[in-house]
Amino acid sequence: MRDGIPINLGYFAVAFTLGIAARQAGLTAFQAGLASALTNASAGEYAAFTVIAENGTYLTMAIMILVANARYLLMSCALTQKLPSDTPLWQRMIVGFDVTDEIFGVSIAVEGKLNSFYTFGVITVALPGWCLGTVFGVIMGNLLPANLVSALSVGLYGMFLAIIIPPARKNRIVALLVAVSMALSFLTSRLFAGISSGTKVIILTVAISAVAAWLWPVKEEDTDGGEKKE
Repeated sequence: MRDGIPINLGYFAVAFTLGIAARQAGLTAFQAGLASALTNASAGEYAAFTVIAENGTYLTMAIMILVANARYLLMSCALTQKLPSDTPLWQRMIVGFDVTDEIFGVSIAVEGKLNSFYTFGVITVALPGWCLGTVFGVIMGNLLPANLVSALSVGLYGMFLAIIIPPARKNRIVALLVAVSMALSFLTSRLFAGISSGTKVIILTVAISAVAAWLWPVKEEDTDGGEKKE
């Protein structure tokens, strides 16, 4: 629970801007808070609120959230290897329910095997910060002037920039892909105005990531200590 305190504070700040996006999509504070309680994922929730704002289909929303949160499948697989083999299924399901970048980071950093109740403690403190931040964002969005709400909504894009800039500075390929993604996103918004933004995001994400994986496969050390493999 102690390790969850800084995560709680960070979640509250980020979720506040997410609440602004939820308010602009027409959600109430209760609806936005419930969404955050059930889907603790910034990109996934933002994608969902975008689909709601555009009156998109359930299928579009499901695919967008699946694509946006696909990395959590890999994190869950890693945590499965970290948990003792006799960990009950219900405990594994609770751990898997709230796999986020931050909670995964502190959980995987535990030396030796991971006691599932450690992750339970982190979730107990961190998740309320995410929910309350979203609720507070909606409430303030209803109270503040429209021009100020519009300005605050930019904060969510700042969060996404904070996510992509560090790896882009370290890896030229990532930087190239970010630039290509931005350029193609702009072009598709101009050339295919009739297609919803959610559908375009899905197509671009799958296409760009597939081409990148084919052209620049990531090499990892062989588990047996031999040569590297792709």
